[in-house]
Amino acid sequence: MVTLADIFQQYGPDYCRQYGEKMLYSHRQVMRAVVRCRTPALGGHVYHCPDCDEVAYRYHSCRNRHCPQCQQGLAQQWLARQQALLLPVPYFLLTFTLPASLRPLARQNQKLIYDLLFRTAAAATQKLANDPRFVGGQIGMVGILHTWARDLSYHPHVHFLVPAGGLDRNTDYWRSANDSFLVPVKALSPIFRAKFRDGLHQTDLFDQVPAALWQQDWVVHCQPVGNGRAALKYLAPYVFRVALSNNRLVKLADGQVTFRYKTSATGETKFCALPVCQFIHRFLQHVLPKGFVKVRYYGLFSAGNRQRLRLAWRSLLTQLPGPLPLMPPEPVSNIALPCPHCGQAMRLQTTLRPGQRAPP
Repeated sequence: MVTLADIFQQYGPDYCRQYGEKMLYSHRQVMRAVVRCRTPALGGHVYHCPDCDEVAYRYHSCRNRHCPQCQQGLAQQWLARQQALLLPVPYFLLTFTLPASLRPLARQNQKLIYDLLFRTAAAATQKLANDPRFVGGQIGMVGILHTWARDLSYHPHVHFLVPAGGLDRNTDYWRSANDSFLVPVKALSPIFRAKFRDGLHQTDLFDQVPAALWQQDWVVHCQPVGNGRAALKYLAPYVFRVALSNNRLVKLADGQVTFRYKTSATGETKFCALPVCQFIHRFLQHVLPKGFVKVRYYGLFSAGNRQRLRLAWRSLLTQLPGPLPLMPPEPVSNIALPCPHCGQAMRLQTTLRPGQRAPP
């Protein structure tokens, strides 16, 4: 089975020589981390089974957020930490997408544009939610940035998870929204566009944008996604998903990489074959700037508003009939490494230093 590490190890040096100083340091870091992940280069541990005498070697992960091997299992841990945000109401998923003509500028100025995308989308949603015809109060939002389409093309957009309702700013009363309708996206789209335009106008990049961009429709989508628990489970993969997982890679042959993807419209499986250098370029364009936070919290869910979040809970307790169902945290497995032969718990025998190989 071909992996991203195989591709980077075999063709990464040629790619780096081809682009030289034009390559971002963060891109070089990702390639190096993926190649070294779970190899002797990072060290590890040797485990021994006292029941059947089996020995197992486990090398350390690189922990790079763009590595497909390091994101497995983190979604479950993230879910457990989000329980304090859960409200016993239906939820919606809002998606804000940057227009195609703005994407070249976004690719060259990622941190600035991504920050602006987050802030203006959240502000536009809150502005419309304040209208008593829709919500009439302060809402909570959890936002996750995505930069890719399923074929690895550059497609920056933000997903926001929003509860169906908000807290009245004057009375601290929870105002429930319609279970199947949060805010009108036809009204939300021009507000989002206007706030983005105003924000960009305060930077040196505004004159690089064609004027026609501010006249076209900007894509905003909204859909119901069930209750809080179901919504978080829906959202968790978006938090830790990388641009391409190893199980989507089909083959590496004749200087080309073939991978599969499903179309968003029909769910049909398709295959994409790209020259290796083009494939690596497509993957690396989704590497986020160093230190960039891709999950952000707004309104009731922001760190500074936890007191108001508690007020929302208190108001809901008085409104909902009967006792609220308990929502325990998702279980996180703490089971020791199981023996691959007999299934019993193995014991740590030796620690391997970085670069130290396990015995043959």
